[in-house]
Amino acid sequence: MNLDSHTLWLAFGLMLVFEGLVPFVSPKGWRDKMTQILVLEDGQIRFFGLVCVLIGCVMVWWLS
Repeated sequence: MNLDSHTLWLAFGLMLVFEGLVPFVSPKGWRDKMTQILVLEDGQIRFFGLVCVLIGCVMVWWLS
């Protein structure tokens, strides 16, 4: 698999599409979730970020 700049921009564009779907479809639900996230401790948010990074790395490894 050749990771050139076109592929990276395509992946970034797809990420923006997926990130924008929930606030577009359900703005009230998205706002409620963001309010719930604001009360989490830094460690909880950091753990969630780590899990997302690890899952993303496994997906990239598995799909490439």
